[in-house]
Amino acid sequence: MAVEQTVPMEQWPLLPANLSFPESLLYDSFFPENVSDSNATERVIHQDATSSMVITLIYFAVCAVGLCGNALVIYVILRYAKMKTVTNIYILNLAVADVLCMTSLPFIGLQLALVHWPFGEVLCRLIMSVDSLNQFTSIFCLMVMSIDRYLAVVHPIRSTKWRKPRVAKVINLTVWGVSLLVILPTMMFSGLDGVPVCGIVWPEPQDLYYTAFIVYTFFIGFFLPLTVICMCYLLIIIKVKSSGMRVGSTKRKRSERKVTRMVSIVVAVFVLCWLPFYVFNVTSVSSAIIPTPVVKSTFDCVVVLGYANSCANPILYAFLSDNFKKSFQNVLCLKKVAGLDEMERSDSRADRSRMGHDAAVIGATLETHNAALLNGELQTSI
Repeated sequence: MAVEQTVPMEQWPLLPANLSFPESLLYDSFFPENVSDSNATERVIHQDATSSMVITLIYFAVCAVGLCGNALVIYVILRYAKMKTVTNIYILNLAVADVLCMTSLPFIGLQLALVHWPFGEVLCRLIMSVDSLNQFTSIFCLMVMSIDRYLAVVHPIRSTKWRKPRVAKVINLTVWGVSLLVILPTMMFSGLDGVPVCGIVWPEPQDLYYTAFIVYTFFIGFFLPLTVICMCYLLIIIKVKSSGMRVGSTKRKRSERKVTRMVSIVVAVFVLCWLPFYVFNVTSVSSAIIPTPVVKSTFDCVVVLGYANSCANPILYAFLSDNFKKSFQNVLCLKKVAGLDEMERSDSRADRSRMGHDAAVIGATLETHNAALLNGELQTSI
């Protein structure tokens, strides 16, 4: 989110404000020093207006794809019993956050095109809060999903009492609560400036508040969660290479690999989409950025890339998860998949039969243990 000031209408239009934006990229500081004649100035303004319109159209396209894709994810998880696994409950939470983000994009795109905010201060504060809430909720969801993968792979037996849908729902609510606390600065200081433009209006000294907020969002909303995520996957790799996954059936191990691969790819795509934005942000407080038209256009694309992550996840699920793919095809009538709920009951009966045989071999004293293991196996299917 940006430090807002009065911006002449002919200057660069404000960019969407889901995070802290480098101030030098928000305002046209090269007029008139770097443009010596009026014709050149008019050409630059025209090019900038055209660029803003293109970016605005991209915002609306991202909004449409993101709303449809994430709404589909939410529907299939709620609709089909087989989809109600622990991992998918976390995915549901991520999809809800992405839907909220998509609802704010039309307002942000219109501000970019109009170069002012016509919707009033109350809606400005609401949109800023929802936009920022999605940013933190998304990375926290991915962190929780990575911790869940660590528990499922490294501690498959002991984690069964924690890896349950009911616990996952409580954790999801906790994620939203923590995110609300984290975005308190946004809720407190967001508003309109004199143009009016919607953003964060910092009190004096503005530079100090701006720098502090850049560092705050980078560490809380990116660096620390990403560190936890990397540690989880490092421990998973060490565990798999050192001892293998001897616990559980072959089907369980195959399912664990698929789930872990899907979550790791979703995390990797998130990092690729948001890392350039954070690089711009950190650079803006650590060194000077010369706001040339090329840099401005690059920053526009970086911001769009960050928002595009919200519509990329449903596409990833469709390619990486057989159950999501079948559910999507069934809902969209692309390919009729006979009774996903029937498939779940059939799979469950087969799993119970196999686990019953294992219990007979191991002994009656391990019946409870095997029941927990069965629950863990069923919950890893995506």
